[in-house]
Amino acid sequence: MADDNTAAKETTPAAPAEGKGKSSVLLYVLVIVNMAVVLGVGFMLYKGKQKEASEPKIEQVIKGEHDAQEKEAGEEKTFVGKVIPLETFIVNLSGSKGRRIAKVNMELELKGEQVAVEIEKRKAQIRDIIIIILSSKTYDEVSTREGKDGLKNEIKDTLNAFLTKGKIANVYFTEFIYN
Repeated sequence: MADDNTAAKETTPAAPAEGKGKSSVLLYVLVIVNMAVVLGVGFMLYKGKQKEASEPKIEQVIKGEHDAQEKEAGEEKTFVGKVIPLETFIVNLSGSKGRRIAKVNMELELKGEQVAVEIEKRKAQIRDIIIIILSSKTYDEVSTREGKDGLKNEIKDTLNAFLTKGKIANVYFTEFIYN
């Protein structure tokens, strides 16, 4: 009988352990997930390095800014025109009922050679236009940087509208006092 038991054991295949098949599937799934995570991290690192390489370095930015400033300075030196000083303007500011005044000295940078002669001949008209523009401004309008820049542009554009032999390139305030 003992031989029968041994023969029965040898002929019947051993039953697989429960969970052994499930654990190998779980192992494969974990390996695949792990590989996907590693590939994802590797891809993100690769893209980060690629982006870093395409962005300019701080030294490149500084050098580029320095070159741009030198170029602008060179252009300004070549385009500086003749500058004509105007007499002092003292005007009442708008809306102040005579309590706020502005004292302004300015110079006009010219574009063109004949415009200086035209400005000299039309000085009374130019002063009149500038006085009207200045006296139409309120204290709030001329007390800010943006207001002064706007005033410069308005004076320049208005004068350029009636000058025929050249243009005014820029208006410079050499003194601007208001109370």
